[in-house]
This record gives sequence, structure tokens and C-alpha cells, in this order.
Amino acid sequence: MHFQEILIKKRDGKALGRKEIQAFVHGYTLGTIPDYQASSFLMASFLNGLSIEETVWLTEAMLHSGTVVDLSEVRAAKVDKHSTGGVGDKTSLIIAPICAAVGVPVPMISGRGLGHTGGTLDKLEAIPGFNVNLGLDDYKKLVREIGCCLIGQTSEIAPADKRLYALRDVTCTVENKSLISASIMSKKLAEGIDALVLDVKTGSGAFMKSELEAEELARLMMSIGQKMGKRITSLITDMNQPLGSHVGNALEVIESVDILKGEAQPEQQDLLELSLLLAAHMIILGGKTENVEEAVEMAKQSINDGTAFLKLKEIVNEQGGDSSALDEPTRLPGADECHLVKAGKSGYIENLDALLIGKGSVYLGAGRITLDSPIDPGVGIIVRKKVGDSVKKGESVLEVRFNDELKLQDCLEYLDKAISIAEEPVPALQLVKKTITHLD
Repeated sequence: MHFQEILIKKRDGKALGRKEIQAFVHGYTLGTIPDYQASSFLMASFLNGLSIEETVWLTEAMLHSGTVVDLSEVRAAKVDKHSTGGVGDKTSLIIAPICAAVGVPVPMISGRGLGHTGGTLDKLEAIPGFNVNLGLDDYKKLVREIGCCLIGQTSEIAPADKRLYALRDVTCTVENKSLISASIMSKKLAEGIDALVLDVKTGSGAFMKSELEAEELARLMMSIGQKMGKRITSLITDMNQPLGSHVGNALEVIESVDILKGEAQPEQQDLLELSLLLAAHMIILGGKTENVEEAVEMAKQSINDGTAFLKLKEIVNEQGGDSSALDEPTRLPGADECHLVKAGKSGYIENLDALLIGKGSVYLGAGRITLDSPIDPGVGIIVRKKVGDSVKKGESVLEVRFNDELKLQDCLEYLDKAISIAEEPVPALQLVKKTITHLD
């Protein structure tokens, strides 16, 4: 089967068959299809769309491009969470230890930053020594023995997705529901889970800009998961402003520790609320209770009694990291300089554009502009005010931690446009838009 014929067919908006999609995934995984042709396939799929059948077949092909992990030796229900990507979204670092602390095993295979959004692996690697590249034997061992493991894709796990994930980032083909669904579900179905909670973001800083688009994406992923025999719950959540207060890899580790120590600040309450709710739905799918309120209380208790933070330290130690850095943030990477973005007038924060702040953080060095861009784990942005907060002229709204003056100037081109202030009071944003526990 000549790949050019497949490419022409998709370029012309025609539907592909299962064998054609399998041929693309197989060829790209083996390297017989080069990046430039795969990029063309991605752009054609992005512009012309993939049908539900094509999306399912793409997911299956990516899933079976490698190993599907068997965690049957772990008798408890294994549950993971996946976010479709946001700015300041570090919930994985919070809810994984919470759930493991209450007896719900969390096998979590995560990704790196994509576009303007941060990646869990990049955050974890800001912890000195933390190894996200464990093999599958160690992965299964840690899930069995401590109830959690946080790694990246191994060469065995959905290798097609690993290559396509990076290519999508640099070819501007990220914001497509079918490509997002296939990427997420092929990884998650390969990691050995029984159930999954999806956090589907909507708003300026999300790949799905409207609530309708986010719900369509959630239902598409739920449909794929249920066809594979997995229980799925989806939350549609706001991403019009950064989640929590810290944007940047080491900074987000620090904020996660604050949450797990029960030291959440006012501007971090949305992060705490969402983390507790996501953990609660994982606890329900893990069979610990059927009641959301009870599950939230279980999650809160793990924070209050310190077991969740201790579990995070255990995870860090078991994966080669220096857990003392969680108690002493100065041991984490940092930035030498600080710049304050101040309010130009008094009033109320009306807009804190997550997309512009996310892009600003990327140009600061917290994310990747090209496939091989180095990341500076110490730089980032601290949000001092949230939408609805009152602010006085000259008061700090954003605090930029930077190491390179030229990169700061690139960053400020975005941040200067990210903030708008109203004269009249502005309501706080609704964090959770919708919860979907089953398909109609």
C-alpha cells in the first residue's frame, strides 16, 4: 500500500479504511514513513477531519503499536486521570498521591508540554533526580507496592503516539478532537487501567474553546473507552484563566506541595477545589464509595492527616528523586530575576487570558517552541490576582520569574495583552461546567 495514495485520499477529504490507517501508523512507527509525510497526514486530518470510525481505528492502531500493560496482579481497581491540557494545570501531582494514599492504585503515563500547555513529565523532572523513564517492570512493581507510578511513554507503550505527539506540537495540528482523542486514549488504554477520569478543558487556554466542543471531545473519548470496556467519567472545566497561581515547572511543583500540605492560598482555591473533585471521582471509580461528598471528604482527610504528602515523597524517593526538595523549595531549580506586571488602573480583574499567559511562559523558556527546544525548569509566572478580584493601580497582577532578559521581552509581548480590568465588580469564573458519568 503506497502511502502517497492514502495521503491524497485524506487530502481530498475522503474517509480512510481501517487497513489504510493501520498502514500509516505501522509505517510511521517503523520509520518507513518520514516526518514530512506524517506531517502532511496530520494537517490533512486536521483540516478535513476524521470520522468516529476513523478515530476509533486510529486509536486501536496506536494502542497496538506497542505493549498493552497487564496489571491484573494488582487486584484493586486501577484508576487514572487525564487532562486535555491547560495553563497552570498541575492536578496530576496532587491527585495521584491523594488517591494512592486512600487505597486507589494510580498507574499514570503522562506526556510533555504541548503547545502553550504544560506537561506533567516536565514538572516532575524539575524535582532533582526524578526519573520518568522507568521500564515497565519497575512501573508495575511500584503500582503494586506503593499504589502509584508516574512515568512517560516507554518504547513499548503506544510508540506511534509518542512520535505523533511531538510532531503535532510543532506542526500546529494539536487542536483537533480526533487526534487528541486517539492520542489520549491510546496511551491510557495501554497503561493497564480499569477506569479513567477525564478533565476536558474549555476556554481561551484550552484546545477546545467552547463548552460544546469540550463536551463533544469528552463524549468521543468516553465512547472509545467504553468500547474497550473501561469506565469513564468526564468533567468539563474552565481554562479561561490559569489554574491556581503558578505557571512553570518547578513553580508548579511548589504549588502542588502547598496544596498537599494544606497551605492553599486564596488564589489557589480553584486548584484545590478541582483537585479534590477529580480525586473524588477517581475514588468512586476505584470502588471506595458511591457518594461524591464522601469521596471529597476522603480526599480532604488524606491532606489533613498528611498521608497524601507523605505518599508524594514516597513516589519521589522510589523514582530516584530528592524528596527533601519538597520540604526545601530552594533545592528546586529557580530563576535569578523577577519582573512585576502591574495593574494600569484600579478596578476588578475582568480577564486573565490563559492562552496569552501560557504562550508567554513558553517564550520565557518554560515550554518548547521547537521539537528540540531546551526547557528552563526554574522560570515561570506567578498569578497574584484572579478574575473577579479587586485590584489597585500599580498593584502586582503577575510576577514573572526569568533568567534571560531577551526571553522576558518576548514573554511580556503576550502578558501585556493578557489582563483587562473593569470598573464594576466582575463575578468569579465557574470552574466546573458539567460532569458526565455515562453516555446517553
